[in-house]
Amino acid sequence: MKEKGSKDGKEKKARFNRESFKKSLQLYKYIKPYRGEFAVGLVFLLLSSAANLAFPKYLGELVDATNSEAIFENIQEISLILIGILIAQAIVSFFRVVLFINVTEKTLASLRQATYQHLIKLPITFFNQKRVGELNSRISSDISLLQETFTTTLAEFIRQLVIIFGGIAILLYTSPKLTLFMLAIVPVFVLLAVFFGRYIRKFSKEAQKRVAESNTVVEETLQGIYNVKAFANEFLEIARYRKETNDAAKIGMKSGKYRGAFSSFIVFGMFGAIVAVLWQGVNLVAAGDLKIGELFSFIIYSGFIGGSIGGFANVYASIQKAIGATEELMEILDEPTENLKEVQSHQKLEGFKGKVEFKDISFAYATRSDQQVLNKVSFTAHPGEQVALVGPSGAGKSTVVSLILRFYEPSSGSLLFDDQLAENYGLSEIRNQMAVVPQDVFLFGGTIRENISYGRPDASEEEIIEAAKQANAWEFIGSFKEGLDTVVGERGIQLSGGQRQRVAIARAVLKNPSILILDEATSALDSESERLVQDALDKLMLGRTSIVIAHRLATIRKADRIVVLDKGRVAETGTHDELLQNDKGLYHSLSELQFTH
Repeated sequence: MKEKGSKDGKEKKARFNRESFKKSLQLYKYIKPYRGEFAVGLVFLLLSSAANLAFPKYLGELVDATNSEAIFENIQEISLILIGILIAQAIVSFFRVVLFINVTEKTLASLRQATYQHLIKLPITFFNQKRVGELNSRISSDISLLQETFTTTLAEFIRQLVIIFGGIAILLYTSPKLTLFMLAIVPVFVLLAVFFGRYIRKFSKEAQKRVAESNTVVEETLQGIYNVKAFANEFLEIARYRKETNDAAKIGMKSGKYRGAFSSFIVFGMFGAIVAVLWQGVNLVAAGDLKIGELFSFIIYSGFIGGSIGGFANVYASIQKAIGATEELMEILDEPTENLKEVQSHQKLEGFKGKVEFKDISFAYATRSDQQVLNKVSFTAHPGEQVALVGPSGAGKSTVVSLILRFYEPSSGSLLFDDQLAENYGLSEIRNQMAVVPQDVFLFGGTIRENISYGRPDASEEEIIEAAKQANAWEFIGSFKEGLDTVVGERGIQLSGGQRQRVAIARAVLKNPSILILDEATSALDSESERLVQDALDKLMLGRTSIVIAHRLATIRKADRIVVLDKGRVAETGTHDELLQNDKGLYHSLSELQFTH
């Protein structure tokens, strides 16, 4: 059994390595548009490597020229050749670096754009399982690692291969006996490089993961800095970050020990090999089988080859690290996206009225598939109606809204818009008919103008101002020195809660949706702000199908229909007055709790 388990483990590891390599090859499609420049860069790289190989040969001839009769002429000629090689190498190295950097920058720009484009099209279910810091690390750190690989590591890898194999070919031509003697030692280093590279890759990938986790701590802490300070948890967050970075450092140091031990062994073995080759070479010179200049060249070539093999472990480890980063990126790019298409914000579905109907809808989140959040929920919101969703916390109100926005698909039952199945509409098309005003408004860190126009990016200044007026926001906007160009700060922190809500309402007004979703938009406001916001909401809801999540029942007394949810089921449906008449109903109980306190 033990043997079988070991065999299965090896097969799994081999498959994993092959799979990793396949994933890395997917990068080719981003390089493909620039393959011409890349090919020219490779030619220059090969020429540069060839110049490196030519240099020791002529140095050896320079040594042998001292024993010739025409010593002065030979030295002059060989010196000119060496200067020519140096000039040629400088020129081709310049163009190689420029071309590789150009290709890398354009390739990585395409890769960043493709990754972000793919990421933003992924469904909400993906983001529920990932942390922002981790995803940010994938786009920034991992792609930066690939930048180093394309500009430096890949060129170094090819250069070392050319030097190793080209050098061995030249040495075989110079002295087969001495070359075979040297090659008896070299394979040991190659095998060790591959063996250690696997270990180094494992540690490097784990270190990357730890760094991503530490980045997540930073991002979450800075996003929630007010909570951190309000709860006096600065030192708790410092400790969290210290732990994550220390863990990353420990893994890095453990990897460093392996790399250090390997490098030390390579250096020791390389110089030992040179001494052994020199000893054998002197014997061949004494026997007349080799010239002094050839031995001189041979030693330099051996040093080149040994140095390349010694550095091969680091290059190999860097490539493995890049493969690890590529894997992480490709895992994101392999995730299925939502079926979206670009639509203009002002484009409306012809004849769309905004009727919303739930027919026996049941739903459970993928992470809690055994727990039904909604159980055969049915209700209808007719065009222009205001339908309120009420119920205890966890009753399923927010899930209903998420299904209307089609962030998730029902486990069973049907969602209909204008008597058509939701699946008959494109996601972008149907979401373009909706606007959401949440309880916790998110504003981008730009200006008020940018945040309002997010509802319709092509809106004119007059339309933005009119939307702000309808949202009761123009008065406070006009009081700011910069007006619409006032910067709201991170998440809108420069504005009060009521001001943020009214900017969000102005955004919804500008979008002019057929279906409006309000998630208790006034619950966290003071009385004056609530009055202004509620007045703006009342104007916004006119003539639109409005789905309102309500915790404060006073805000939905005028609703056309109230759907009372309890434990994922529809407990009651009716108007405010109708539901109050049922003194044993849940709505009556909730109403008593709120209005008697």
